[in-house]
This record gives sequence, structure tokens and C-alpha cells, in this order.
Amino acid sequence: MAVAVSRSGGQGREPEAGRPRTEPGASRPRRALTIGAVAKILSQEFDDISISKIRYLEDQKLLAPRRTAGGYRLYSQADVERLRAILRMQRDEFLPLRVIRQELATGDFTGRRPAAESVKRRAVSVDAAVTVLSGEELMDEANVDASFIRELQEFGIVQPKRVDGRMAYDETDLEIVRAAAELSRFGVAGRNLRVFRTSADREASLLEQIVGPSLRSRSQARRREAVENLESLAGICGHLKHLLLVRDLRRLKGE
Repeated sequence: MAVAVSRSGGQGREPEAGRPRTEPGASRPRRALTIGAVAKILSQEFDDISISKIRYLEDQKLLAPRRTAGGYRLYSQADVERLRAILRMQRDEFLPLRVIRQELATGDFTGRRPAAESVKRRAVSVDAAVTVLSGEELMDEANVDASFIRELQEFGIVQPKRVDGRMAYDETDLEIVRAAAELSRFGVAGRNLRVFRTSADREASLLEQIVGPSLRSRSQARRREAVENLESLAGICGHLKHLLLVRDLRRLKGE
């Protein structure tokens, strides 16, 4: 769903769709698209695409559209294909943004992955994140203030660990905060996010019932297999939840 943002005056104003405006004295870029036009094109494949989501991915340094002298974003066909690849990796493979950055860095993101590889990649990694951030670093990276972090911790959305007497956060915490910050732009407060935490807790409990005994096995081979099964099951559960959400959203749209 594309969200049109209208502002009167200023360099931040952008055409909603169609042809990009041409600055005086400048030639129009070949096949360049506005952010609204890009959202409209990709909405045929991605139901949840919006202008705000595209801007969010740009804020995360995953996109770098050209800017005119007046500040308008102009997207080339290469930019559109890059964005399409990002959205597919999020939807089909459940990759976090940090992994998507690594994939994009290889420069090979235009083609579809073989089905077997895509299914394998769909598994969710449950390995411990290695990057440790302080509270100040978390706020800087996520561009939020201390009160926002405290609110997320109060409702159990972010659960830091104590290291050497200080609260420490990892990359998963960072991505959770970034997602929560994006939702806050739509008026979603920390208390509203409890529904996601409750859902995740219930899913984790279900998976624990399935693989818990094997994870506690004395056999190293069995524990290793249990971890692989856990990651695969997490990916399947995430995909199922996504499909159920898409179905319900289609009902809201009257489809």
C-alpha cells in the first residue's frame, strides 16, 4: 500500500507518482522514476510496499537514489531491481538487513536463487549475535532516544543482557529497535508491540516442545541436528505467519 505524503513547499516535497520533475536547466534522466512510481510498480509483486518503507530502506543505507538539485529522489532501473531483490530476500528468505547488506555487497542480486538454495536459506539462524552495543551506541545506530529504549524494555520488546555491570545489546536488539521506531511513525507505541512479543513467545514454546528433548541430548550429533531443525521450523513458522497476515489484509481491502 503506497502512502502519499504531501508537503507544501520545501525541498522535501516529492511527486507522488509518474514522471519526475525536471529542475530548470537540467535534462531529465533517462527512465528515472519517482518514489511514488517505484512503489506503484512494485506493489504488483509486494502487497506491503509503501513509500515510507522505501525511505526506511534508504535510511538503512540499502538504497542510494540520485537526488536532483531540488532534493527529489530519482530511481534508475538498477535502483528498482536492487529494491526488488531486497524485498524478495526479506519476503522469501527472511534475511535480516545486515545479511541483505552482505548479499548486496557481492553485486550479484538480479537473478532468482535456485529453489533448493532458497528453501535452505529460509531457515532462521538462531546463533548468538556477536556484535555488542552499549546503550549509547544502540541509540546512535537506531536514531532513537533513551526514553524509547526504556519503553521497549518495559514491555519486554528489547531484552538486553548485563555485561561487566552494564546493559549490552546485540544486532538483533538493534534491528528490533529500528523496526519499532518505524512503527512509531504510524503511532504504534511500545505497549502495542506486546502482541508481537506474545506471539513470538508462544511460537518459541511450541518449537521447544518439538525439539527441546533433542537439544538437551548428550549426543553432539543429535544436538546439532536439533539446532538445524529448530532453524528450519522457525523459518516455516515465519512464512506461515506472513501468509496468514497477507490473507487477513486482503480481507481488509475487500478482496
